[in-house]
Amino acid sequence: MATPYDDQNIFAKILRGEIPNDTVLETDHTLAFRDIAPQAPEHVLVIPKGAYVCHDDFALNASDAEVVDFMRVTGRICAMLGVQPTEDGPGYRVIANAGGHGVQEVPHYHMHILAGRPLGRMLEPA
Repeated sequence: MATPYDDQNIFAKILRGEIPNDTVLETDHTLAFRDIAPQAPEHVLVIPKGAYVCHDDFALNASDAEVVDFMRVTGRICAMLGVQPTEDGPGYRVIANAGGHGVQEVPHYHMHILAGRPLGRMLEPA
């Protein structure tokens, strides 16, 4: 059984305007804002405005318009940050955690865009 959506999570409160954020970009379906505890010089969170718990929930249940908008916003953010990879350019990492094994801390689907320094290997062998 899938985890039910908790409308009291911090991102739901941000979307309702109950908690302020440092908005980078907002569209009809998506909000992107700076992480309050950045793990890299550039650390932006991208969240859908709909009530989705994790990536598979969003991918399976969001409308085509929501999915396209979310993906376009992530591309626009990378362009705005100037981190699109080139032959000698910097690049970036996107991360979306899901559930306990994925160490998801907020039960609202979100993608992290991290950039601005070498990020090292994604996972070390267990």
